[in-house]
Formats: sequence, structure tokens, C-alpha cells
Amino acid sequence: MSISKFIARTSLEIISLIIFGIIFVVPFMFIFLTAAKTRQEAALFEFSWPSEFRLYENLKEVIEFSDYRVLLALQNSTVITLGSVVLIVLLSAGVAFVAQRRQDRVASIVNTIMLAGLIIPPAVVPTIFVLQEIRLYKTLFSLIMVEVAIQMPFAILIFRAFIASIPREIDEAAIMDGASPWQVFAYVILPLLRPAIITVIVVSAVTIYNDFTLPLYFLPGADNVTAQVTLFSFISQFSSQWNLLFADVIIVSIPPLIMYIFFQRQIVSGLTAGAVKG
Repeated sequence: MSISKFIARTSLEIISLIIFGIIFVVPFMFIFLTAAKTRQEAALFEFSWPSEFRLYENLKEVIEFSDYRVLLALQNSTVITLGSVVLIVLLSAGVAFVAQRRQDRVASIVNTIMLAGLIIPPAVVPTIFVLQEIRLYKTLFSLIMVEVAIQMPFAILIFRAFIASIPREIDEAAIMDGASPWQVFAYVILPLLRPAIITVIVVSAVTIYNDFTLPLYFLPGADNVTAQVTLFSFISQFSSQWNLLFADVIIVSIPPLIMYIFFQRQIVSGLTAGAVKG
């Protein structure tokens, strides 16, 4: 490698690290420092070290606020996220398998519905009316159903791309051995979808856990609070506790951050798997 190419490559890496630091590290440091300040210092929004380091006290106050409201919110968000992700994986994988293997009108209709789900925004008001009629409004189950409906088109797209790379001869061999279509899917195709399943689980879980607007629409009430909605507790029109707000941001960001750290390689492999059909 020539000196000029080495210098150009090194410069590109340094610039990339600087951009990464500006986009990701600097905002996190600002959140961390603000969460460790007093209420008066946090209101100044200055990127500076706190004169009195109160991170532990602020985190404790956030957790104990309103009879441990944050813990209830984390519990509700966990239930919604886990329930939604399980249904998304099972339903989307089944739909993707049928849509990919069948080349008829049914597959065409499924493709149209999937594309519509990716493009058309959800209709909030009609959905609320429907949930009220079936008496599911203001329940965790109703929000799980809404999240599943919104996230399924993307999950089907990921599963279809991966299933397209699986040879049809595997299905035919299993059928010749006496397997039913359901057994082919459950015992042959589904185990091969592990990279795509991990991708769908992580992406859907982070998206649903970080959702802020849908819980406001479909889960009003103090008992139905979710992790992101707790941020409203420390900000208002006339009085805001920015140090507690940013401390709450740290608390609610821990679960998705841990998940992303442990599964980042699986996310990349799952998104790229099936991109080139062998």
C-alpha cells in the first residue's frame, strides 16, 4: 500500500470516528451530564460538568416518583413488547412463507396488502372506535394488536427476502417424506430463519418499546402508562424538571441499549441475508 493511500484511508477513518462521536457520543454525554445536575443548572442547558454531581439522587427520585410509576411503566412496556414481538414473528413468518412459495392470486393480494401497510399511515380515530365497540379500548391487549398490525409488513418483507434464498427442493424433499405443509414450515423453514427472526425481534422490540404516540392514543390513564410516556411527568407548560427528565431518559433507554449491544451483529446479518439469491 502506498503512502498516499495509507494517509487517505487513515484520514477517512479519523473523519468517520469524529462524525460518529458528534452524532452519537456527544448527545449521550449531554444527557448524562444534565441528568447529574441540580434543577437550576439543568435548566441552563449548558454542556458543562455539574457543580454538584447528583446522578444517583436524581435516578432515585425518578424511580420513587408517584409511587414507583416508572417501574409500572417498564412492566407495561415489557408486556406490550414481548406480546407483540411473539405474534409478529409467528404471524409474519407464516404469511411470508405462503406468499413466497405460492405464485397465484392469493400471493398477489398479500403483496398488495403488505405494500399498503408500509405506505399508508395507521388510522387512529377509526381504530379507537372499533376497539371501543369490542370493549378492548384502554387495555394492553388492544395496543399489542395495533403494534402487531403496524409492524407486520416490515417483518414480512424481511422474512420473504430470506425465504427466497432457501431452495424449493428442501420443501419438496420434506413433502416426499410425508410432511404436511404445516410441518414443512414449522420443522424445516422456521429453524432456517434464525438470522431473520433475530433481526425482526430486535428491530420490532426497539420500535415498540420506544413508541410514544400510540400509547397516548390507545392507553390513556395512569395505570396504563408506558416507559416513554413517563417523560411527560417531569415537563409541563409552567414548570419543568430537566434533570429528572434526562435521568428518566437514561432509565428507559437501558433495555433497548442492552439488546442492541448484544444483537447488533445478528441485526446486520439478518438484514443482508437473502439479499442475493443463491
